[in-house]
Amino acid sequence: MTPASTIGAIYQQLSDELAAAGIEEPRLEARMLMSFAAGLEQSRIIGYPEAEIAADTAAKLNNLAERRKTGEPIAYITGHKEFWSLNFKVSEETLIPRPDSETLIEAVLAELPDKSASPRILDLGTGSGCLLMALLSELPNATGLGVDINPETCEIARENAEQLGLTSRAKIKTNDWMTGLDGEFDIIISNPPYIVESEIAALEPDVKKFEPHLALSGGADGLSAYRLIAAQCRAHLPPNGLLAVECGMGQVTDIKGIFEKNNLMVKNVHKDIANVERCILATVQKT
Repeated sequence: MTPASTIGAIYQQLSDELAAAGIEEPRLEARMLMSFAAGLEQSRIIGYPEAEIAADTAAKLNNLAERRKTGEPIAYITGHKEFWSLNFKVSEETLIPRPDSETLIEAVLAELPDKSASPRILDLGTGSGCLLMALLSELPNATGLGVDINPETCEIARENAEQLGLTSRAKIKTNDWMTGLDGEFDIIISNPPYIVESEIAALEPDVKKFEPHLALSGGADGLSAYRLIAAQCRAHLPPNGLLAVECGMGQVTDIKGIFEKNNLMVKNVHKDIANVERCILATVQKT
């Protein structure tokens, strides 16, 4: 960015540069970056174009803009992302929460008419903790355990639990899926890695270059995590328990087959806002 002194001039200049870099919503992202850099509400950026920006703020904004133009996701630049109307800290150690994943929250809540119940929830591959903490925010008597194999990811999830006031009900553990876990859980949830390994290179640059490979790759066919979850969950899911997993486009039939081979009965499939089958609910099949 070249020097500019007012909010309006910088906003226009930044919007133009982001558009030239191929950013899909340049004006929105310009407001987000300016809000973060200057500590301003986005409404002030629109409403007070004549206000001046301090030189140090302009320099900070210039650095942020250069990062965004290289493709770095804005969530990693600002260090946070909204999910289920909650604010989550994120970093390159965590997958960025996406609106599609809210389908899983809606699906689980639809199965729980009594919001005063106290289910014990297990979140596999918890990442930022967004799924677990979204559910706990809706279920005031529920408790949960989030597990992730990456210790640095777990630390971010703990920070999110703390800033959301959920540390008394949300525990985070560095763990390899369900290996070594004790006891049963009323609800097991997961947004596992489900991208076919050979297809990662074709993903959008901001995904393949910046988001954690471990949270993306589902192995040779994209289904490795579902096989593991299906094999392990029966030891931790009671007969009336609920398994809820997010899935990728076109994977439902294959995942159903995996679940059925492991004596899990698919209860329901929920579509996201784009009408894509996004979440599978299953229970332990009665024998």
